Amino acid sequence: MSNRDWSHLLDIPPFPAENYAVLADRLGALMATKNDVLLIQAEAVLALEAVATSLAHPGLKALNIVTSPYGTWFGHWLAAGSADVVNLTAPPALPITVEAVKAELDRHTDIDILSLVHAESASGILNPLEEIAALARERGILTIVDAVASVGGHALDVDRLGIDIAVIGPQKALAGTAGLSAISVSSAAWTLLQHDKAPRISMLSLLDQKEQWLDLGRHALPGTPAPLEFFALQAALDRLEAEGIVEVQKRHELAQHATRAGLLALGAQLWVPDPVASALITAAVLPEDIDRRTFLSRRNIAGADITAGVGPDTERLVRLNHTGRRASEEAVLANLTAFSQALEVQGHQNDLQAALKSAADTYRRSVNNL
Repeated sequence: MSNRDWSHLLDIPPFPAENYAVLADRLGALMATKNDVLLIQAEAVLALEAVATSLAHPGLKALNIVTSPYGTWFGHWLAAGSADVVNLTAPPALPITVEAVKAELDRHTDIDILSLVHAESASGILNPLEEIAALARERGILTIVDAVASVGGHALDVDRLGIDIAVIGPQKALAGTAGLSAISVSSAAWTLLQHDKAPRISMLSLLDQKEQWLDLGRHALPGTPAPLEFFALQAALDRLEAEGIVEVQKRHELAQHATRAGLLALGAQLWVPDPVASALITAAVLPEDIDRRTFLSRRNIAGADITAGVGPDTERLVRLNHTGRRASEEAVLANLTAFSQALEVQGHQNDLQAALKSAADTYRRSVNNL
């Protein structure tokens, strides 16, 4: 790999300026929204920071739901801008409950915005977005959603759910590159973003993006566009639209079910039950006598992607990745094989053939039900 010639990536022509608005509209359709869509020339963490920094000001009160380090960061950025932040933290590496959110909203009746992550690739959990968005909508609270991992893997209907700001990135379920992200912004959110503490002349300024791109007719993007990233995003959307977003979501759901079936056949302990499990990765709990670092060093099977859980209290979790193009039968079987062999090296006998059959049968049943 180190000797590969990458010179074909040089001397890329400019991305056609008239296609920026087309990309924004395609991303809007993907999120099921008619809201404004901003194209952010950076990885999605910067887009999330831009949202928090642009919103934060004295007098703003936020309910920030924390189910991973990303929620922690978002609350920190809001507080850094002098917002009054109520952090509602779920048990480590687990989803928040609707009951907990309702109780907090009842306790704090002056909340202006509610922020949460939809699906967590850090631990493989899924937060109850639809129910939480409904609670916020009933109270006239603006909703901010980090859908970076979930978009494409789970249904995302921004307008139907009344989501005021959604942040997405193409590097997860959309199987694109990480150098671009997008933000959808409702008219109500633009009103809240208009305050005298908002950042200006800054990569973190959503108002700059509005004035320099949206208000000027969505022609030339501010700054120096990175053509490689825009061509890659266009290609990722072409491929996704050719397959169909519903089919992409079904492919992720099928990979999730097949992975869970295979792990159970291996005798593995799944981290969370089906209703709160993400379709992006599946987290399993290692036996107490297995060192995670040693386990991960033994899972070198071609096509497998198994990594450590991320965040507090995930020290015994490993994640089997079935996101994006990895949401396929071949990748699922490779992950199960790697998991089985790593267990066996550690002295845990298991039935790999039964696991592979369980996963394959999940795919066969799906074909038969078509």
